[in-house]
Amino acid sequence: MAISSHGFLLLLLQVLFSSPLFVSAQLELKNSSDTSPFPPNFLFGTASSAYQYEGAFLTDGKDLNNWDVFTHKSGSVLDGSNGDVAVDQYHRYLEHIDLMASFGLNSYQFSISWARILPRGIYGGINYAGIDYYNKLLDALLLRGIQPFIVLSHFDIPDELEQRYGAWLSPKLVEDFKYFADLCFRNFGDRVKYWVTFSEPNLLVIGAYRSGVFPPNRCSKPFGICNKGDSENEPFIAAHNIILAHAAAVKTYKNNYQEKQGGSIGFIVQTVWYEPISNSTADKLAAERAQSFFSNWFLDPITFGRYPKEMNDLLGSALPKFSRNDLDDLKLGLDFIGINHYTSLYVEDCMYSSCEPSPGSTRTEGFIKQSNFKEGIPIGEMTGNEPLRSYPLGMEKTVTYIKERYNNIPIIITENGYCEISNQNATFEESLNDVKRVKYLSDYLDHLSRAMRKGADVRGYFVWTLLDDFEWLFGFIKRYGLHHVDHITLKSTPKASATWYKEFIEKHTTDPQRRD
Repeated sequence: MAISSHGFLLLLLQVLFSSPLFVSAQLELKNSSDTSPFPPNFLFGTASSAYQYEGAFLTDGKDLNNWDVFTHKSGSVLDGSNGDVAVDQYHRYLEHIDLMASFGLNSYQFSISWARILPRGIYGGINYAGIDYYNKLLDALLLRGIQPFIVLSHFDIPDELEQRYGAWLSPKLVEDFKYFADLCFRNFGDRVKYWVTFSEPNLLVIGAYRSGVFPPNRCSKPFGICNKGDSENEPFIAAHNIILAHAAAVKTYKNNYQEKQGGSIGFIVQTVWYEPISNSTADKLAAERAQSFFSNWFLDPITFGRYPKEMNDLLGSALPKFSRNDLDDLKLGLDFIGINHYTSLYVEDCMYSSCEPSPGSTRTEGFIKQSNFKEGIPIGEMTGNEPLRSYPLGMEKTVTYIKERYNNIPIIITENGYCEISNQNATFEESLNDVKRVKYLSDYLDHLSRAMRKGADVRGYFVWTLLDDFEWLFGFIKRYGLHHVDHITLKSTPKASATWYKEFIEKHTTDPQRRD
């Protein structure tokens, strides 16, 4: 379909991404005769986020967060829904943990609702009912042998802080986040071995401060239509403050908690594999700029203490600067890099040749043109979240790229999944027979295995997601779950993909030839 200027980025932001039915023979596990590349301690899990799962939006002392306010405004979400209930994990966590345990998951990724434990951020007291909820969740997971994998921030912040600061535009939020992180480390860290400061903040700053489709809805033309904002500058200010907040939290953890608690701490970026549309030098350089203006934008500073060269060359003084103290904090580094990966794109140079206005084509986006097509041929099969296409080779290439650029820091695939559109005309049985999702997951895991066999130090893989959840701007229209959820009764039913993932995990955790 035709995509308007910046339309791809808007859609990319929205990824956010009975008896078992039989799956056709061609979808059987790949390389079934090969020794598994997954080590014995490999994390197999599913991923979620607080706003998309918990519900209970004003229950037991929780106050409003930015997404509570945003989704209650008419027209914010495609189907008019919100996350007030979502899949009600706040009340149904034991039921959901039973589902996880039933097909052998050994880890579960979830985020903490900042407003549930600090309803007004640093300006209010601690909500101990919220602390109690997460303690019960942690204990229940561990009782079933499931390792908690906690993200401190996945888009939502207390609305109090958004009203006071304009959210991430203010460096004051760095101290707020440090206080929040310290509270989490102190209360939960004795049982948590995997921490993440932020999940996909590259999507957050683009959606909130460039296109304006996420709260606080700031943008300027031609990137979007908002009442306020500056799309050319504010994304870089917000990103800089998130990077500093990450560094402050890592410093707190490593200096005060890590040695005693024995955990690790990392950072998650959304990734896209950018394939040059031709073999020309200009298009190959455009593909590298695309990486730098999307995921390297965050990973380079928190790994090397500097923004990517491609960004510095184009933006110069428009990029915020790191102080000497900032650089000292950033030297503490990462224990692992989390990768959310769903799709790939062709890119074409717009720096040395003219392009019509299109996603990525401006200076502050790297002078690139993005497309699903090359000479009329799509990069991959359509998914339920067009224009995100299936391109499994992109998983292998992305993991290899991250491995080589960041000196083989351990990698965890923190999200990978397949979207289907909720179809009111499909029978219930048809909605469970998600063979396209099975094929997608099988193909992507196959290419992940290839990257691992070539030396990538990958430690885990999380499917997005266990249940059909609230999918940000799409509400309940887009379905990523391994389990179908009736969003009226909240009854969940396993799809074919749940059975497939269970069998995949069983194979790769019981293979006697698995390497040590």
